[in-house]
Amino acid sequence: MNRAGRRVAVVTGANRGLGNGIARRLADQGLHVVITARDIHAAQAAAGELAGDDRSLSAHQLDVTDPASVARAIADTAFTYGRLDVLVNNAAIAIDRNSTAAAADMERVTATLDANVVGAWRCCTAAVPEMIKNGYGRIVNITSHMGTFAEMDEGSPAYRVSKAALNALTRILAAELRDTNILVNAASPGKVNTRLAYGTTERSPDDATGTIVWLATLPDGGPTGELFHDHKPMDW
Repeated sequence: MNRAGRRVAVVTGANRGLGNGIARRLADQGLHVVITARDIHAAQAAAGELAGDDRSLSAHQLDVTDPASVARAIADTAFTYGRLDVLVNNAAIAIDRNSTAAAADMERVTATLDANVVGAWRCCTAAVPEMIKNGYGRIVNITSHMGTFAEMDEGSPAYRVSKAALNALTRILAAELRDTNILVNAASPGKVNTRLAYGTTERSPDDATGTIVWLATLPDGGPTGELFHDHKPMDW
């Protein structure tokens, strides 16, 4: 446990939407949650709104596309609280909904891959050494059914490819860390009423956090390298 007697979680993109719901649920489970966002003021405002009910929260600036920002956030968290136990890679963008792979805007493709894959990868490479130091870690990568080969189709090609790559990263990390007590899994929340869903669903972020929080708090020996939706394994 950290110096305050709580495990410590970092949630990326937690100032609103799904990330905010994840942060609240983890805090309700007794973890200290570091709410991160590209804008420190947004992160601080979100932490303030969630404060109370014995929740332990703090805020930190973190832009997953900025290597220095990622390194700073993880290092500051580990130094301040003595450890880092949980990383939820939630931050993502979806900016090519009406695009086609055959006529893609490559600037949007590059931006999507940098945020959704490389950004999560940066956070993992920063967090894993801290987890290894303490012999415990849980990493949850927020993916999408749109990135599974079972449901691969046309539309949103950059987003789909980014989530398929994130799924591959999940499997690779889980295999590499098999002999540690660091469990790496992916979770698809389904369509959630956030900006990424373009208003196409009424399912609230709170309705979609159960599996993610479950994976973030798995007991030792829990599953690793798996993809889940509503606590059920999905086809990759």
